Amino acid sequence: MNRAHRALAVAAVIGAGLAAGFLSYRLQSPRPLLPARSALAIEPRTPDATDQPPAVPDSIPDLRLPDLSGTPRSLRSFTGRPLIVNFWATWCAPCRHEIPLLRDLRHRYRSDRLEVVGIAIDFTTAVRDYLRSTPIDYPLLIGEQDGLAAAEQFGMRTVLPFSVFADSQGQIVALKVGELHVEEADFILGEIAALDARKIDRAAARQQIEAQLRELAVERAKAQQND
Repeated sequence: MNRAHRALAVAAVIGAGLAAGFLSYRLQSPRPLLPARSALAIEPRTPDATDQPPAVPDSIPDLRLPDLSGTPRSLRSFTGRPLIVNFWATWCAPCRHEIPLLRDLRHRYRSDRLEVVGIAIDFTTAVRDYLRSTPIDYPLLIGEQDGLAAAEQFGMRTVLPFSVFADSQGQIVALKVGELHVEEADFILGEIAALDARKIDRAAARQQIEAQLRELAVERAKAQQND
């Protein structure tokens, strides 16, 4: 590769990293995202000229979904502590890949009372089958068809995975689209700890998270280009 072509390649990688950063945190300017292929075989509706993406709420919405036993659970019942709400499915490879990280985060941040809740946009039978080979020790709620409506309450369409981070007041601090990485999660949870300790305000936490996620996305893109 000559110098000009290499410079173009590096520029493309950096551009991809910046795009990932914008998608990683979209509380300020939500945008429509392409729907993912789902095992539920749901056809996305065709947007028209007036179609607007749903807004990302300020706080955890009041929604109820069944757990694996079929018992309805309120998502707000998990608030009062730092919270990660992870939307996933058994048929989604990046979703499966980040499960060990979510388990680890729940254990490492136990002193902060962190809770992780997985919302599966999938069939109950598929989730139960998956758990036979991959144990998950955090609470799971099963969306099936209702999972898509639940995702829209967070300002998202059918894209997986995505993770919502909320502080102990149930206020949404960050929304990460795509597979979660450990350095991203640790930074966001650190900002939430500072927010809960009243060392920073929510606006400052969001700005710092946005800047850090963009920087991390660029670093990952450069590293991938060099491999």
